Amino acid sequence: MSVTTRRGRVAAAALAAITAVGGVAACGNNDDNNAAEGEKPTKLVVDTFGEFGYDELVKEYEKQTGIKVELRKTAQLDEYRPKLVRALATGKGAADVVALEEGILNEFKANPANWVDLAPLIDDHSKDYLPWKWELGKAADGRLIGLPTDVGSLAVCYRRDLFEAAGLPTERDQVTALWPTWDDFIRIGKEYRQKTGKGLVDSVTTAASAVMVQVGGDLFYDKEDKIIADSSPAVKKAWDTAIAMADANITAEAATWSPEWSAGFKQGTFAATFCPSWMLGIVQDNSGPENKGKWDVAGVPGGAGNWGGSWLAVPQQSKYHKEAAKLAEFLTNAESQVAAFKLKGPLPTNLKALQDPEFTGYTNEYFNNAPTGKIFGESVSKIQPLHYGPKHQAIKEKAFEPALRSYESGQASKDAAWSQFVKDAQTQGAF
Repeated sequence: MSVTTRRGRVAAAALAAITAVGGVAACGNNDDNNAAEGEKPTKLVVDTFGEFGYDELVKEYEKQTGIKVELRKTAQLDEYRPKLVRALATGKGAADVVALEEGILNEFKANPANWVDLAPLIDDHSKDYLPWKWELGKAADGRLIGLPTDVGSLAVCYRRDLFEAAGLPTERDQVTALWPTWDDFIRIGKEYRQKTGKGLVDSVTTAASAVMVQVGGDLFYDKEDKIIADSSPAVKKAWDTAIAMADANITAEAATWSPEWSAGFKQGTFAATFCPSWMLGIVQDNSGPENKGKWDVAGVPGGAGNWGGSWLAVPQQSKYHKEAAKLAEFLTNAESQVAAFKLKGPLPTNLKALQDPEFTGYTNEYFNNAPTGKIFGESVSKIQPLHYGPKHQAIKEKAFEPALRSYESGQASKDAAWSQFVKDAQTQGAF
């Protein structure tokens, strides 16, 4: 079967899957898609997940335009995606501007009819962003579906006070030097466990995510979007590294995004987590003001990698295509990307933003004045696009990570956990 034929069938299957989803959509901004020509909206709605750093930006947009902006946040991506699928299936409930994360982007691009072509509605920004990031925002027919927001360069967020209590170095350059390799990281984790009785790192799944994107290439799918979960070098390396961490007993077994994980930042349940740039705001929010200055940012074992990143899109069901496109354009311009980074950490993809002294010279007060602009910005040029495939996020969150956690918690043997992952990957990856 040719690549073209297969991808066409994948797209058709994705459309069928979305169309078949029923249920009542969440209340959105507009149920009537037929605004009078030239009619100005009184309100636009933006849907995001995690932390995009838009809280102050939407206030500025309101001042500039007189249009109220409602910012609706969903904490976790696995809660956000079903809401969006339901809204597209029912034809109502989607925001005027929605965030599409890279792990679900291909799934939603498969049906470009759901999305407004942004190119005719905004200025030409094709030369303004990292080239590969810009291209990934296009549908197969060439239409511009999404405007680039951020990219996820890697680091390690760590608690200086907990490192000091364990007799470990606390200065970020010294901490980076502790673990040039993953084996070194595991060695330090054992030392931390011996001295404190606690896990150094939150969970095996955050480590697995970091390793997978470092190896890169084809992850759960090959170039023809065939599931290769059991043979992907990136997946195998990530799995083996995570298993080695579990065997060494260096984790706190705090499942990512769980209530225990969120509370662990404040309670000192673990002393480190693998930290793409966008995670900074989440670490800060979970840790609270009382832990300001206790966190810092160090280099990650194994080198650069791209974990995360998103685009802003406008659903066809929005009543105000032009105004929504202009809002997305505002939120992704150079100045806005720098402001979002300074507030919550999403790493800019706008080339002008990446060269802005306000970005390159920025130090994060919460993270002990770490030069996060420099730390994350220097790795941007090394980041390469990854091949995710149509249902990457479903395989990762509902097959890969649960299997790893089952081994980490002692509920399954190594072989049983792997077999379960391979089986579930086929189920979760199918349309």
